[in-house]
Amino acid sequence: MTEGSSPGAPEPRRGMPSPELSRAAFTARFLSRFADPAFAPLKAELDRVAAVAWDGYIQGRKSPVTRKAGPGYADPTYDLAVDWLNARAALDAAEARHADPAGPLRALLINGSSRSEHTCPGEMSKSWRLTQIAEAALQEAGLATTVLDLSRLASEFGRDIHPCKACFSTAAALCHWPCSCYPNYSLGQVQDWMNDIYPLWVEAHAIFIVTPVNWYQVSSPMKLMMDRLVCADGGNPDPTLTRGKDPKAAKAVELAGWGYPRHLAGRVFSVVVHGDVEGAENVRRSVSDWLTSMKLTPAGPDAELDRYIGYWEPYATSHEALDRDGGVQAEVRLAAQELAQAATARREGRLVRTDEGLGGPRQK
Repeated sequence: MTEGSSPGAPEPRRGMPSPELSRAAFTARFLSRFADPAFAPLKAELDRVAAVAWDGYIQGRKSPVTRKAGPGYADPTYDLAVDWLNARAALDAAEARHADPAGPLRALLINGSSRSEHTCPGEMSKSWRLTQIAEAALQEAGLATTVLDLSRLASEFGRDIHPCKACFSTAAALCHWPCSCYPNYSLGQVQDWMNDIYPLWVEAHAIFIVTPVNWYQVSSPMKLMMDRLVCADGGNPDPTLTRGKDPKAAKAVELAGWGYPRHLAGRVFSVVVHGDVEGAENVRRSVSDWLTSMKLTPAGPDAELDRYIGYWEPYATSHEALDRDGGVQAEVRLAAQELAQAATARREGRLVRTDEGLGGPRQK
């Protein structure tokens, strides 16, 4: 597919103010991470590093290490970022694990809270405790489990999820699977966690999400991950179709007919949302709606849970409130057990996706 195959593709709209920094502003911002006086003896070296970083920035060297796409792509001669090719290979390996009937059933558990005793709050989260309860129940049911602890965004050095740039809203095909927006070396947008997270979702047969309510919404780490999973739902697995990030070429590809591949369809899920005084039901609905919109399957009537722990009680005693709440602990175990049964039934062909083989008139 080329741009010329759809001459009616509209021109991308432009006109926003430029975010480009002056060299002085860039250098000051770059060096601000070395404010510790311990770096003072290295000032000359850091100035040289800053000069190289400025050159990459002003030249726009987003992906400085590339190689030819090779066989299997629409344009085998196109230069693709090695970072992206490695991420693509990790997805392919994860998909093979998912599809292997002799492999274990895998459950991905996601702790959506940013609270941790390893940074400012000084205390673990209730989400972590509920995730541990669910993991024990899934392991008892024979599933292999992996915990994705999103609190590490706040407590671990060099651990980031950069925001979604909304490529999908320009054209579906511009959103690559996996995401090719990062790393962007010219902007210093590196150490992005999503290339490690995508394979965890792909290899899993069952997804168990625990999130607190933060201001009537999921936590900020959860929302970052959710937005960056947009490429899993309709994203383009071949960046050579769009000549990388060429927006007009992507518009032409979409207008010529786009299949909206559902890369995570068929996995089963459970959602547990807990709050203190408000918002739990709405957050549970929004997370469940998000997952079902990607064609994941709810595990059952007890697998989607919203509860208040220590309703209107002091935050200082919220863990003690969870200690007393044997009911919610039992409900989390039940949600995990139901998820395990759904994953087993799905593999054995007893849980059939009723939408399989059907396509709606509108994809997005």
